[in-house]
Amino acid sequence: MKMKCAAAAAVVLLSLFSLGLSAPLSSCDDLLKPITISKEEMLGRWYYIGGSSDIPGSRSLAYLMTDSWLDLNVTSRSNVLNIVQSQRIFGTCFSLAYDVIFENSTMLIEQPFYLKEVYLSTECADCLVAKEDIISATNFTSLLIFSRSRSISPAALELLKKQAECLQMPTPIMLNSDNEICPDDITPSEGLSAINSVLQAKMGFRVGKFLDSLFDMFIN
Repeated sequence: MKMKCAAAAAVVLLSLFSLGLSAPLSSCDDLLKPITISKEEMLGRWYYIGGSSDIPGSRSLAYLMTDSWLDLNVTSRSNVLNIVQSQRIFGTCFSLAYDVIFENSTMLIEQPFYLKEVYLSTECADCLVAKEDIISATNFTSLLIFSRSRSISPAALELLKKQAECLQMPTPIMLNSDNEICPDDITPSEGLSAINSVLQAKMGFRVGKFLDSLFDMFIN
């Protein structure tokens, strides 16, 4: 169960997006400048393609994860979206559900931890690139890319790597697009409490950092 929660945190918190723009960008100020995106553009299915995060343990979990996708849907509240997130770890799929605030091209989670997500430019017309700032027991940053399809162009990948460099983050870890995706019929559990338990687990951060270094050493 702890592995599942950590995996969810690595993906969620390591949680959504930026609509594709194609423009000649050079400086880090340009690469990290948030773009405008509407609620309607956010809705629907997004496949997680890859990303980078400084959450301890997130890199080792990313190597173990073979599939992940998100479904974003409207709720009865105009500024709230519901997210169903599914991922496969060690061949087993599980799902989480949670609500987020979406206003002014920004996604927010205010409780039980704070997450602010803005969206950056990408060379992929059907992609979302998300920069997340997370405040919990410690401050974290994540950079994630999602797509309507299961793969992205080399140009989109290179731009993502440059954005990670600008943020002084590790090289993004990308999923294999040929992996089997998780089915839609998995009953989701409550997501925010699971994510928060991982973010509060200071004792596990040392182990997570050690595992991250091992995976990076032997896989790269």
